[in-house]
Amino acid sequence: MERKLFGTDGVRGTANTFPMTAEMALMIGAAVGRYFRNEHGGVHRVVIGKDTRLSGYMFENALTAGLTSTGMNVLLLGPVPTPAVGLLTPSMRADLGIMISASHNPAQDNGIKFFGPDGFKLSDAVEAEIEALVEAGVASASPVNIGRAKRIDDGRFRYQERVKSSFPAGMRLDGMKVVVDCANGAAYRTAPEVLWELGADVVPVGVAPNGLNINQDCGSTKPRTAAEAVVAHGADVALCLDGDADRIILIDETGRVADGDQIMALMAARWAEEDRLHGGTLVATVMSNLGLERFLQGRGLRLERTGVGDRYVVEAMRRGGWNLGGEQSGHIVMTDYATTGDGLMAGLQFLAEMVRTGKRASELARNFDPVPQLLKNVRYGDGKAPLDSAPVQTAIAEVEQALNGKGRLLIRKSGTEPLIRVMAECEDETLLAQSVDRIVAEVEAAV
Repeated sequence: MERKLFGTDGVRGTANTFPMTAEMALMIGAAVGRYFRNEHGGVHRVVIGKDTRLSGYMFENALTAGLTSTGMNVLLLGPVPTPAVGLLTPSMRADLGIMISASHNPAQDNGIKFFGPDGFKLSDAVEAEIEALVEAGVASASPVNIGRAKRIDDGRFRYQERVKSSFPAGMRLDGMKVVVDCANGAAYRTAPEVLWELGADVVPVGVAPNGLNINQDCGSTKPRTAAEAVVAHGADVALCLDGDADRIILIDETGRVADGDQIMALMAARWAEEDRLHGGTLVATVMSNLGLERFLQGRGLRLERTGVGDRYVVEAMRRGGWNLGGEQSGHIVMTDYATTGDGLMAGLQFLAEMVRTGKRASELARNFDPVPQLLKNVRYGDGKAPLDSAPVQTAIAEVEQALNGKGRLLIRKSGTEPLIRVMAECEDETLLAQSVDRIVAEVEAAV
């Protein structure tokens, strides 16, 4: 069945616009509640977390109404990072976990992400079945079987303790000044508190959410604010999270940015030395830089590539029995500790390596020279299929021929926004720019 509601990570869109309306959230809540009541016996329970978007209140209430109408008991966590929902779903013996967030998107967007009873995100097949239930409609529970809703006040603190348990026992961050940019999002209290409890001198950025400023000129997608704070405060490093704190970008003491590929390179090499990297394999997406692949090959390790989306990274990790993976954008997945990407946990791994080695962030955050990479986005309207255009197809074929043996080309539709993403890698930067611009021009003409 072709999915119409679900993208690469749940349902996402502009608030109060299809599919992200209160009415649709109620229908989705009822459908997913009916699906998990049918699949699992015993007490029927769901945990719901959210980030700091204004529309989160609306979707929290709509989902709660739909879920309770089918007999699910709802436990409301309030603002917590996405990985907290992945943790607390199995911990609280829930049938289902839901996170209300559009991650790194601007405040007017929102999304609904789903976790199964094992704490891992739902598969495409399960999402397709839920979509079918939304279309068909579901029967409500009898009046005596309507579910209840309850606020859970200590969910954030349970998560914080789990995060700290991933940090080496007995190690502290005393004497280290850390800027943490929480993007005015879900980790605005969690991340500064964890770092302070571990002994760091914390410089908080993006910790004043007002419902409308999430990811606004801050966070992992806009690290300039944190970079300026590092230099101004003479900090040792900055951890930049996104709106739901499932991804991270690092900034060293000079203000230079390190993406997820550099973080994964450091962790994979270290874990391999400690014989902790299962199968000598790192899992990453097709977006990860060719330089990362060469770095791993030089150490006798391998890179397993997947489609874009941390959910697909995790699915590959589980199939192969591998324990480390992620995305260039900063999703770092460590299944020894968590069921999904966790920006704060990944940041603590980097800080631990700084403490262990005594090296500066700049020495640890540049593990390989990336192959020049260029990514451009083209926005398109509803109903458009620009990649099917004959001129676009011709341009793609000609660019692939020009890059043959010199680089690679990746073109795809975004799973979270109406964008065509055009990415290429090539040592020849002139050819790189010409290749991307050629395709972008044809796509723009088609839309």
